[in-house]
Formats: sequence, structure tokens, C-alpha cells
Amino acid sequence: MKKLLLATLVLAALPFTASAQDATANPAATPDQNADAAKNGGWTGNGEFGFASSRGNSRSENANAKIGFNQENELWKNNFYLNGLRSKGEVDDGDGNSQFSTTANRYDTGASVGYKFDPRSYVVTAARYEHDDFGANLWQGIVSVGYGYIALKNEKAELSFEIGPGFKRYQPAKSTRDLVNADGTPVLNADGTTATEEYKPDAESEVVGRGLINAKYRLTDNTALEDTLLVEAGSKNQYYQNDIGLSVSMTKKLALKIGYQIRYNSDTQPGTVSTDKLTTTNLVYNF
Repeated sequence: MKKLLLATLVLAALPFTASAQDATANPAATPDQNADAAKNGGWTGNGEFGFASSRGNSRSENANAKIGFNQENELWKNNFYLNGLRSKGEVDDGDGNSQFSTTANRYDTGASVGYKFDPRSYVVTAARYEHDDFGANLWQGIVSVGYGYIALKNEKAELSFEIGPGFKRYQPAKSTRDLVNADGTPVLNADGTTATEEYKPDAESEVVGRGLINAKYRLTDNTALEDTLLVEAGSKNQYYQNDIGLSVSMTKKLALKIGYQIRYNSDTQPGTVSTDKLTTTNLVYNF
């Protein structure tokens, strides 16, 4: 809680310390894409797709897709996105045999709508929903309202912050527990081991603090680096997600992008870990 309070004070002080020049250009977009956005009310969009498959001594299939829309003009700073990940591979069935099964199945979607008070400051309402069959939580959803501030924005770089309260509800993943008799003694299997059962924990709800830091930097005319840090911190569960990506434009519409994502949940069930990592190499189409 002390760290969250400190972060709040630091972000609140930014409007009084920033001195960068404003610009309408998006540093992660090419000059042609910025020109197109100016003609469309500030709207830009992109879609990503990556796929890998192996056959032979091992079998695996991995696919991920993303689509996003962004708008920024004199009044609005909006964002909408939908992401999906699915993987299949050879998994030990517990009897020494392998079978081709799903090993990852996740999708998340979200939106934020920001209304600008001036070129730098805006009020933002955000919502996010995620479903993950193999994660620490089966699903989680959050709605929040907060204050946003564009600390830096020019043709090469952009740095913005958002912070505010929110309400989060999430369903912890299924887990197992020991079976006990009415007198409290454990139920035993025929081989003498303790019997267990799979159960679904109750869904949790809590008030959280939401923070978002978004940074973009254009390294060259066709190469851009982007990093986004999301924090949803409450008394029961702390969720952190960081996405960093390097994109290289091949044409006005097409680019290659390497991405690395880290996701952390502090509240996990037995059999699940707190941290998930994902590396992607995708083809990007800008529109």
C-alpha cells in the first residue's frame, strides 16, 4: 500500500514537472500513417498474427492474434483491443503416454475512453476482461475511472500515465483439496494415499488501484519501440502486466514485430505459478 501511495504522489506531480513540446504525431507510426490518422479524426488501427507449427520428433502448434484501434485528437484519447492466444503440444497423460492437447487458451479484450481537458490532461474510463484456461485466474474483469497525463509527446517519443480507482472481480483457477471424513480424519484410497477432489474456489471481488504507463520511441524512420505497463493492485490480489515490442516497417501497411510479455498474479492456487511469460514474432498490418 505504501508503494501504491508513493506511485500516486509521483504521478500527481507530473503535470507540474513536465516541459516537453506537444505534437499530434504518434511516434510508433510512420509519417504516412500519421497523415492518414489526421484525415480520419485521429483513428488508427493495426492487426497482428503469428503462427508456428512443428512435426516430426515432436508436435506443436502455436497461434496468437491481436487487433487494436486508437484515436487521439484535440478532445479524445481512446483505445480498443482484442487479443487471443492458443497453443497445442504433446502432454504426458500421467501414465507415461503423450497426447496432443491444448496447452494454452487465452483471450482478453478491453477499452478506454479518455476526454481531454487540455492537450496534456484527460479523464479516462477503462474496462478489461480476460479469460485464461491455464492461468492463475480462469477469468478476471475490471472497470475503473481515473486521471491521465501526457508527459511527453513529439515526433520521436511519447510518454503517458493513467491512474485511478477501480472495481475488480476474478475467478481463481480450479484446484484440488484433500477429502476428510466427518470426524476430520482424511479419506484414504485403496493404496493408502489420501483421496483428493477437484473444486472451484469462490469468485473474489475487491476495490483496486489501476495504473498504466505507456511509452513509445521511434528509433529510426521505420523502427519503433513501445512498452506498456499495467498495474491492478488490491488487498487480495496484485496483477502486473508488461508488454514490450520492437516493430520494423517493411511498407506503409506491413511490419514485423517482436514482442515480450510478462504477467504476474500474486494470488494463485496450488498447481499454478504467479508469473506467465510470452514471446511473439508477428506480422503486423496497419490500417
